[in-house]
Amino acid sequence: MSRTSKLNTLARLNDITLGSFSNVPSSETLNHLVRYLSTWSGSDKFFTLIQYTLKLVVPFLHWRARLQHRAGIRKYASSHAAPSLASFASIVSDAKMLGRFWGLLPIFQWMISMERNPPPTRTLHTIERLQGWSMLGFYPLEHLYYLRAHNLIPSSIPSLSAILGRGSKRISLNENKLILWSCRFWLLYIVLQFAHLREDRKLLLTRQKNLRKGKGFSAEDKEDLRKRWDSLGNELVANTANLPVALHWSLESGIFTNDIWVTIFSLINGIAAFRGGWRATALPSVKAAASPDPLNATDSNTVEET
Repeated sequence: MSRTSKLNTLARLNDITLGSFSNVPSSETLNHLVRYLSTWSGSDKFFTLIQYTLKLVVPFLHWRARLQHRAGIRKYASSHAAPSLASFASIVSDAKMLGRFWGLLPIFQWMISMERNPPPTRTLHTIERLQGWSMLGFYPLEHLYYLRAHNLIPSSIPSLSAILGRGSKRISLNENKLILWSCRFWLLYIVLQFAHLREDRKLLLTRQKNLRKGKGFSAEDKEDLRKRWDSLGNELVANTANLPVALHWSLESGIFTNDIWVTIFSLINGIAAFRGGWRATALPSVKAAASPDPLNATDSNTVEET
């Protein structure tokens, strides 16, 4: 066999083995998934689904193990896999909280942008201002809780007067109180979001009415309205699921005696939030991109759910 023949054979072998992915068709779903999970918000929502799915699976595995033990099918009345899954869910939860350490940056960006490009109504502007300030309370308290819970900072810090040399008073950092007040700011945001969604609905109804009165109510307009109503409904589901969870963690005694309800509501919120983010990151169709609707510019600004 000549040298050229050997080189051609090696090249074909290279193409067949190392270049085997050339036979895999391109996938818009994969592109969409990479585009979505490459964002901080997208990855946070994805890990929320993982976390609460696992937290729902763990008690199911224990329940199944007990049933199998009673039936004589299983030697032990507990699941061997459940502790590992519970541990992984805890790691995911911890990673999500650590990942929110730069959560204030998009809040600052949002609040600055809001003042330069205010929402379409004064009421919405006031609601979003209050929501922004509630997040300015939520994030620092959660960060302090995380650092204190992991013993990364002392249980007390010098007060402002002590720093200025005018006294020796110290501020106690109790992790339970820190997370309690953090969740109360989160609860405030959620309550305000219901008012926000109410205003969004009014604006959407007005837009729908104006379009139907006009002569050019095209198929693109109908599709745009459908997507807006779908997004509004999705946000309502996500926010409604968040409400009992935030209320539970905002009270010292909570409102649920069984944490399974927290898991269920959190999973519902996670599914709705992931669905909303997935649809929001979908690429527009070529037809829609070629003839944009100038009325789309009236979208109100919203901040991502925590």
